[in-house]
Amino acid sequence: MGASRSSGTTDELGPDEDSGGGPPGCSADPGPPAEDAGIPGEPPGSELLAALLDGMDAALCAFDAAGTVTHWNREAERVLGWTAREAVGRTGFAGWAVRRADADEVRARLMSAMDAPGRQVHEFALLRKDGGRVLVRTQSAGVRGADGQPAGVYCAFSEVHAQIDLERAIALSEALLEDASWGVVLVDVDLRPTVVNAYAARALGGGRTALLGRPLGELVVQGVEELEAALHHVLAEGAPSAPAELWVTLRTAEGERRRCWRSGFLRLASPLTEEPVPLGVGWLFRDVTAGKLAEQEADRLRFRTSQLHRAARTASECEDPMEAATSLLDFALAGFADHVLVDLVAGERLVRTAATPFDAPGPCLLVSGGAIPARYGPGHPALRSVERTGTVRTSAGAGDAAQTWAAERRWPRDAAHALCAVLRSRGRTLGVLTFLRAANRSAFERPDAAYAETVAARVAGAVDLAQVTAGT
Repeated sequence: MGASRSSGTTDELGPDEDSGGGPPGCSADPGPPAEDAGIPGEPPGSELLAALLDGMDAALCAFDAAGTVTHWNREAERVLGWTAREAVGRTGFAGWAVRRADADEVRARLMSAMDAPGRQVHEFALLRKDGGRVLVRTQSAGVRGADGQPAGVYCAFSEVHAQIDLERAIALSEALLEDASWGVVLVDVDLRPTVVNAYAARALGGGRTALLGRPLGELVVQGVEELEAALHHVLAEGAPSAPAELWVTLRTAEGERRRCWRSGFLRLASPLTEEPVPLGVGWLFRDVTAGKLAEQEADRLRFRTSQLHRAARTASECEDPMEAATSLLDFALAGFADHVLVDLVAGERLVRTAATPFDAPGPCLLVSGGAIPARYGPGHPALRSVERTGTVRTSAGAGDAAQTWAAERRWPRDAAHALCAVLRSRGRTLGVLTFLRAANRSAFERPDAAYAETVAARVAGAVDLAQVTAGT
């Protein structure tokens, strides 16, 4: 026998104007049971009442003031196995739906609701028709007649495990939509957000209510096509078998920022229809940008270390030091830049000594016919690198025409990003190394500068050796 508890609810249950004093549509006197639904008598509207009672998801029974069963719906029959014809007209549950040892206590608890305000909640162990026991949770409330006097009790009950499952489902959904440590967004069939939890609102850069109903394209600058394609696929085919990693660019008050979201999707369907009717998609995601960037950086570092190792082995086999220098640059270019230029100091100016082709990808080669002066104007990045004895990074501005910007600096026309690293050996500045990237690639960053300086140190050693050798 489970413990009982009472709620403090004070809502009035049951219409006062009902002349029968029982649940809506019947009198306190059960009368002869109806054949179809176990409803006493056949007053006007009894067919409607029978349909309403039998259509309920919860099991329902009712008692008159004397404790006689007056109503018994189909869900009650499903839970306990007793039909309406077998249940209606019995006095209490004693001897058929509850053990005789428990019958008095169960009856007292149920009928106490007739005089108590609001609803009362209890848990009872009831008997099935097949003799098995089932623990149910009941909500019972008194029914009053037209004169306002207690006239009976109605009782809705369900199996405890089913109630607990429902409560867990509700608790889970509330927790996900409030306190989850990952983003939860519910989108409708038009792919507009209908519910956004706190994590998702922060990730999308807006308030929880401000994001509702807005097209995803207003929130995501780049990557929205992939996201919407995934949502459409879930609506049509169902949830994918594994999470997907989506790179998106968001529009925020601080500007655009690129993020990586590990996302899972669930198709939502109505549980109230025979055929699954799509309600939308549940989108769960977590920001894994930091981890992905760390992985990419580790992969890039491993690749560059491997390239430097291969370059050193190749350069060690070159008899000509300048050939060793250009071999080093060929390995360094892979995945790093599109062009490289080698300008060496000759008196007060720089002369072009080696370069990759301007018009197409190719290896770094010495300038045929000997070095030629580099016609750099004042303030040129290569000249600034020599003056500072350091690295200079620069890119074409957002409003600049990339071709004009590159042509003014005597660089290949497709160049949009540059990194100039000084060549130093034995405390002397030998020249400058310029790496160039096209506009379809990202600008050079600080880790790129460190790598370029490592390459420049090795190239400077080869150039220094070449000059010493030529002097002897």
